[in-house]
Amino acid sequence: MTEKIGVVGAGIVGLAVARELARTRGAEVTVLEKEPHVGGHQTGHNSGVVHAGIYYQPGSLKARLCREGVALLKEYCAANALPYDEVGKLVVASTRAERPLLSALAERARANGVPGIAELDGLALREIEPHAVGVGAIHSPHTAICDFPAVARRLALDVEGMGGSVRLSHPVRAIRERSGGVDVLAARRKFTFDRLVVCGGLGTDTVAGMAGHPGDVRIVPFRGEFYALQGAAKDLVRGLIYPVPDPRYPFLGVHLTRQIDGGVLVGPNAVLALAYEGYTWRNIRNFGQILGWPGTLRMARSHWRTGIKEVYGSLVKGAFVRGARRYVPELTAADLVRAPGGVRAQAVARDGRLVDDFVVDVHGNIVLVRNAPSPAATSSLAIARHIAGIVPALVR
Repeated sequence: MTEKIGVVGAGIVGLAVARELARTRGAEVTVLEKEPHVGGHQTGHNSGVVHAGIYYQPGSLKARLCREGVALLKEYCAANALPYDEVGKLVVASTRAERPLLSALAERARANGVPGIAELDGLALREIEPHAVGVGAIHSPHTAICDFPAVARRLALDVEGMGGSVRLSHPVRAIRERSGGVDVLAARRKFTFDRLVVCGGLGTDTVAGMAGHPGDVRIVPFRGEFYALQGAAKDLVRGLIYPVPDPRYPFLGVHLTRQIDGGVLVGPNAVLALAYEGYTWRNIRNFGQILGWPGTLRMARSHWRTGIKEVYGSLVKGAFVRGARRYVPELTAADLVRAPGGVRAQAVARDGRLVDDFVVDVHGNIVLVRNAPSPAATSSLAIARHIAGIVPALVR
């Protein structure tokens, strides 16, 4: 009898998991997605960077799955005629005080097996990015960009081609685990599965609560806002220009990112959102739920100064402009126009700690992806292999 597995969430991770389960286990897979299209949230609201693995703690799931994921994603894009361009990345130190952090980052990148890492002085970095300035930089020549929504759409076609189904406009309303399986009410239909994998992204806590496993970490959403360069200013950036990240946070700071369509984004910042889909300040739908998690207030008490700085950057365009000009001084306020932003699903522990690594829990017949922020899109095909290996085997 064919194994029946449900996957909640048609973002790039959920679709990759569904494809992998169908491909390697021969399962009949059904993906349940509340939106009318795939990749509607984090997958469709990011900058399109395929991360090389520079930032992540050596030995962590992020480090391992990012490096595996890059190779798998590059191969997948080539096999399916999807755009993939190794434009390269500079991580730029703008002051001498940042040089030690830059050197430590280069060592971490090498420990993670990132190919081609080179440390450059202020003159050499301008050979890569002629309009950039800094006292030094790390160059990652194989960091790439791609079209993640297009990848998600191709994955959905793969799932259907392997006999599975992607049910759009099917929000999950109830979950009941029983001996040997899981019943799921989605839209107005009841589904019966042997196993259920939840890749809910911003909706993770809601679905986990339905399953009776609220967990020890909860999603706290952070809105990332972008500007786009317009006109001739787009020619000032060849690839990707990033700051040296603050090691206290899993966010990378405001950077300049060339996109697969030729545009250039500036951003994102990281502002606490008060709704899981809080793409604007006006949306405070989940205010009580987000602030009701003890970890949220503990996090805020520890990092309130940074929080105020991020809010200021959200409200004052000049702050964004100054951040960009730190690395590309020729930019002016007139070069930047507002662009659509996104919301990052960031897990926060009860003690207020920002959870850095990927987190996947197994509870009987249910597998919950608790934390899969960046570089989850890069790592999606590797995450899928990892999850397929831990979904409990079916015993008949």
